Amino acid sequence: MDAKEISLTEKAVKPVVDHLNDLLANYHIHYQKLRGCHWNVKGPSFFTLHVKFEELYNQALLTIDELAERILTLGKPPYSTFADYIGTSELKEVQTIGMKDTDMVRVLIEDMATLIGLERNILDITADAGDDGTNDMVNRFMQFKEKNTWMLRSFINED
Repeated sequence: MDAKEISLTEKAVKPVVDHLNDLLANYHIHYQKLRGCHWNVKGPSFFTLHVKFEELYNQALLTIDELAERILTLGKPPYSTFADYIGTSELKEVQTIGMKDTDMVRVLIEDMATLIGLERNILDITADAGDDGTNDMVNRFMQFKEKNTWMLRSFINED
């Protein structure tokens, strides 16, 4: 598929795809961090957080797939190697083994703040490109994280 087949120009699509690939890389690191938190959470909040982390990583996996498919829709290949993800991502890996449950939540809140910042930037780029499809998709991702950031902050009693 070519971008012109969906009424977008190659010039307009390039910055969108570049930023979507950056977001995709960050989501892969975030996804794996969520899995690590899910596997390694311990303590009195185990049952609550184990379920919440699973919900979040399942949503992150769906987001990863949507991002890759949107990049393909725009006529470009999505990043698909761990080297690409690690080399591109602003988010960094963390060791979740032995991490305190509230520290896990804080790390995830920080990740979500970074992802929201990347998404807000993409919203500006997609608006300039006239790419309403990507704009709607990314806005939906952002709204999910905004709500879950509030929930996680409430869990650890931080405003």
